[in-house]
Amino acid sequence: MPKAHDFCSHIRWTGNLGQGNATYKGYARRWQVVTPGKPVIECSNDPLLGGDPTLHNPEDMLLNALSACHMLWYLHLAFEAGIVVLDYEDAPLGHGESVASGAGRFVGATLRPVITLAIGTDPLAADAVHGKIHEVCFIAKSVNFPVAYEARYLHG
Repeated sequence: MPKAHDFCSHIRWTGNLGQGNATYKGYARRWQVVTPGKPVIECSNDPLLGGDPTLHNPEDMLLNALSACHMLWYLHLAFEAGIVVLDYEDAPLGHGESVASGAGRFVGATLRPVITLAIGTDPLAADAVHGKIHEVCFIAKSVNFPVAYEARYLHG
């Protein structure tokens, strides 16, 4: 029997420039993610839609969540397989499309981790771990687009 999980967050719009959203260009597309006991995350919408390019947007956050979930499961499953990981960095790439109305969606994502393995670790065994992650990663199992990976391995 599946075990239920609840996740909570708090989103606060901070873009009222004085008149709410009375006019389309009269408000900012800014908000905060305010989760009790955690640092506030300042956010904006996609820069292509007039958002602040220095702040996280929903697309960034989805891609980062996907990458982080993959990394955490990779570390766990690698540990179980006896594979020692010394360092892990990822530069994920989200693939999206949008239509004239501005509506968009992700059509895929490519995770591109660079993983440093302990000397003597078999890179083929390390690479095989990735194939198991989509079966267990909460985020990867929840998205409706394909997630690929292009891992590179270094030895430390």
